[in-house]
Amino acid sequence: MGCYQKLTERFQQIYRLDHAITYLSWDQMVMMPSNGNESRAEAIAELASVRHRYLVAPEVSDWFDEIDGDTEVVSDGSEKAMLREMRRKWQEAICLPAELVKAKVLAGSRCEHGWRQQRLDNDWAAFLVNFEEVVRLSREEASCRVEMAGGRLTSPYEALLDLYCTGDSLSLVDSVFSTLRMELPGLLERVQNQQAEWQSATGHLIAGEYPIADQHVLNEKLMRSLGFDFDSGRLDQSVHPFSTGTAGDLRITTRYRTTDFLEALNATAHETGHASYEGGLPAEWKGLPLGGHRNMCIHESQSLLFEKQIFLSKAFCRYFTPSIHQQLPASKAYDADTLWSVNTTVAPGFIRVEADEVSYPLHVLLRYEIERDLINGQVEASDIPDLWNDKMQSYLGISTVGNFSEGCMQDIHWTDGGFGYFPSYTLGAVNAAQIFSAIKKSHAGWQDDLEKGDVSFFRHWLAENIWQKGCALESQELMVFATGEESNSRHYLDHLQARYIDRAY
Repeated sequence: MGCYQKLTERFQQIYRLDHAITYLSWDQMVMMPSNGNESRAEAIAELASVRHRYLVAPEVSDWFDEIDGDTEVVSDGSEKAMLREMRRKWQEAICLPAELVKAKVLAGSRCEHGWRQQRLDNDWAAFLVNFEEVVRLSREEASCRVEMAGGRLTSPYEALLDLYCTGDSLSLVDSVFSTLRMELPGLLERVQNQQAEWQSATGHLIAGEYPIADQHVLNEKLMRSLGFDFDSGRLDQSVHPFSTGTAGDLRITTRYRTTDFLEALNATAHETGHASYEGGLPAEWKGLPLGGHRNMCIHESQSLLFEKQIFLSKAFCRYFTPSIHQQLPASKAYDADTLWSVNTTVAPGFIRVEADEVSYPLHVLLRYEIERDLINGQVEASDIPDLWNDKMQSYLGISTVGNFSEGCMQDIHWTDGGFGYFPSYTLGAVNAAQIFSAIKKSHAGWQDDLEKGDVSFFRHWLAENIWQKGCALESQELMVFATGEESNSRHYLDHLQARYIDRAY
């Protein structure tokens, strides 16, 4: 067996370990009784350690060296791309000792599990005990990655950003945030002024009592309308909505409130976008790095396109409103136009996942600035509540003094050391608007289709231009292939102008 084939076999073994870890983690967050957490954390950590050893074993390095010494071993274009992605995964792992990998998993699992109750209790002091260990280990990881990069990375934080925004540089992220930081506050003010009269007359909440069991049926109907196959996946409930799994076994979770059905629908549409991307990846490369998603900035573009561009459109709202009325009789007081107006109300609030499109990037911006300085050692974990309040006041005019559960403890990402993830949400929003612009140019009847609940054109276009490419192209190459240009925040700002000022769709 040649070295390329040996590498292929090894990465398929790693994929199978990832598969086991994925569903153990899903069960831990969705189904597992709380007393099982310590044992489950140890089991996941052990598997993660085994996975790491498989990837950094000496023979893997030898196989890469032998391939490098014989240029004819890999000549096919897809094989060269496969080798590039294998090497990227290997280099991401080789710089970390197995002990650190295991310690991070254990610390993250303990922190996330404690966070569930600590957030409910607004108990920052208790959360900080576990969180400081997560931060310490994340800084250690970042240092290892910077050392391995040999000057390619400019800071410890960029080393973690590169795990999620792979191929999208820190300078690109800074450029996007710089533009949005300058333009969004003014746009936010204009939109709020325009909506003030409607809000004062009708309010911006859907009053009523909406049973969770009925909402669950409605959310499943939404997923079917968006093209989800329930023979290849399921919907469950969790503290924080998320999507995981692989083609054939896709797991989506959402969360419900009995007083508001729109929150769950938006979250479900979002996670259906994630699942659709995973389910649409190239089958011929399944289990290998080339067959994975490109990066989280592309992944988030898919979820946000399903949520914001499709589900949130006027046309789809007109289609789906009868289903809402049928499943939730208390909603019949609100017609499609009212539901759309409520769902596109711009009202800055505490919670990121409930934020409107206009203020959402400002939530991400404050997290980006805090986590960047935290990993770079410029601030400490204990400083976060004060920093959070200062930035919320500056960007959104909201105080979070003493309100940790709706402030710096609201997200799950930092509990397991997911520093560097947050920027992918905003770059994803930029990419989603840009991709949507390309789709609209290629299909003039898009609104007619959505009003009939037909998303087949969208799914076909995305499959052909995004999903089936896997990791064959780098992220910005993929954006150029799909849209004709690299990520450009102007498309996002134009989208906000069209929807929230012009009220066009």
